[in-house]
Amino acid sequence: MRASGGNDAAAAAEQRFADWASTIERALAPGERYTATCAGEATDFARMNRGKVRQAGSVLQNELSIRLVRGARHAEHTLAMTGDAPVDREAIVDAVEGLRDVLPDLADDPHLLLTDRVESTHVERAGALPPAESVVEEILAAAHGLDLVGIYAAGPVWRGFANAEGQRNWHLAETFNLQWSLYDRTDKAVKSACAGFAWDGGELARRMAQARERLALVARPAKALAPGRYRAFLAPSAMEEIVSLLGWGGFSARALETRQSPLSRMRAGERLDPRVSFIEDTAGGVAPAFQAEGFTRPANVALVREGALVGALTSPRTAREFSIPTNGANGDEMPEALAMAGGELRADDALDALGDGLMVGNLWYTNYSDRPACRITGMTRFATFWVERGRIVAPVDVLRFDDTLYRMLGANLEALTRETELLLSPDSYRSRQLASTSLPGALVREMAFTL
Repeated sequence: MRASGGNDAAAAAEQRFADWASTIERALAPGERYTATCAGEATDFARMNRGKVRQAGSVLQNELSIRLVRGARHAEHTLAMTGDAPVDREAIVDAVEGLRDVLPDLADDPHLLLTDRVESTHVERAGALPPAESVVEEILAAAHGLDLVGIYAAGPVWRGFANAEGQRNWHLAETFNLQWSLYDRTDKAVKSACAGFAWDGGELARRMAQARERLALVARPAKALAPGRYRAFLAPSAMEEIVSLLGWGGFSARALETRQSPLSRMRAGERLDPRVSFIEDTAGGVAPAFQAEGFTRPANVALVREGALVGALTSPRTAREFSIPTNGANGDEMPEALAMAGGELRADDALDALGDGLMVGNLWYTNYSDRPACRITGMTRFATFWVERGRIVAPVDVLRFDDTLYRMLGANLEALTRETELLLSPDSYRSRQLASTSLPGALVREMAFTL
């Protein structure tokens, strides 16, 4: 590991992106404009199984997307860059010429909207990360004697933007993300995660100790619960699954304008509990403060304030189509730095406050069972426990819940934890993603379980 060269690779990527933008500009013909985006990473990773490293390596990659624009016509080409300057320049020129050949056959795009203001930015959030080898050794030592399955990924991830008007944006975030599970002799497990900008061995030790304690608890005979309504505490990791589902259209301006958002009822007056507030917190997350059309993003965008829907994520295309202002959202209008405000309950007091009920550590397979009503269904996963008088007494067999957001975070919300947890996206399809959520735990008076 550590063959990626981390920071050196990131610095070289920024210089290369500047060269690629210059190459595009030299290849333009009169009347043509362009936008270009760069995405890359220098990642060290290790996959672990049964408490041993089974695969380790490094990934260094750069991707360049070029959009050629003439009038209201545009076409895009994405290239995997080699790092060999002459080869990359030749590939860029060929791509521009190919796009130029395509443009006459395309229709005008009535919803094309590119920025007409030059707002250049440069942000680097360097992390304090030790060599991957030492981190992995620390992880395995902390899990000595346990059946640990997990993945560690760390290093810089970068994004860039350039256009014909001279705008240049660069964003780099150096982070780590550790996801792991401890397995019992049966198929039961305890899932944990640790992520951020600075490695903290003490925090790993604390979370591993908690996972060891929970692993001993899941080994107890499981309690089978009949379908019904149960008091529940949702840990931040369980809340993430519910809130991530909301990202699929919930806060989208287009979905709200066309009444396809699961939160459309909130425009008609439906409200969540007054303690519930959401913002798109770009300043506090890892996502870049710019997007593919060159529009920059504000530090934060209020979405739900004191239970009321007050804003949306508006992409440039939606802004043009519906004549509303854009706030620099991505084309999918999905959150990339969603943050939910905490409440008054201390996380350490959550089980005492729960009393008798379910402690839900993780959820999965979530989906909408009734989208217009924002009714969500899903399954409990890994360590879900039955609690009596504030103490865990037994693991619980898998349950399916089916309930509306307006009940879970509305009429039945009893408390939110004071502490919130920053959860970095573990998605690595094609590349590591720059997205995060910041969430509290939630104490719910009752939650509907159907089987």
